[in-house]
Amino acid sequence: MRVDEGLRDTDRVLTKQAASRIPPALARTLSAVEEAAQGTKLWCGAAAVIAGLGGWRGRRTAAAGMTALTVAQLVSNGVCKQLADRPRPPKHWIPHDEVEDRPESSSFPSGHTAAAVAFTAAVAATWPLAGALCTVPAAAVALERVQSGAHYPSDVTAGAAIGLAAAWLTRRAPRLLLRHWT
Repeated sequence: MRVDEGLRDTDRVLTKQAASRIPPALARTLSAVEEAAQGTKLWCGAAAVIAGLGGWRGRRTAAAGMTALTVAQLVSNGVCKQLADRPRPPKHWIPHDEVEDRPESSSFPSGHTAAAVAFTAAVAATWPLAGALCTVPAAAVALERVQSGAHYPSDVTAGAAIGLAAAWLTRRAPRLLLRHWT
């Protein structure tokens, strides 16, 4: 079995399981969290709370989170989705009506997951407690993207990798630039 065939099989199995085995009450909760994350509303709200409650540290943390989120969005939605024209999971894999409410853009990678992970990882690096509090909604967003049929698990994994890279870059870029210019 080739690697790409193995990935396709794994994506198929995990997508079908997530779409059919998650209890309806949990699916509704996941959908509510994802709806809050649409257009980065959830992360902007979290940044406002962090900045408002955390003083100087909170403002620095919120800025890091929003910067990483922006980088992740630019890479995932502005570059990767334009290069990868991957169709969404087949509708017949998804046994509920959420499959009708999904974007028309490329499935690869998950921009929602990239943004959620970027924000959370950048916040965690600066203020670990705030980052820990962001972990649950970030994980809920990632799981919902598969459960709803909007993405394959590999799309979500790629989005998470982009998010982690964006958070790392956001944290390291000032040092890298200073080292380069001095």
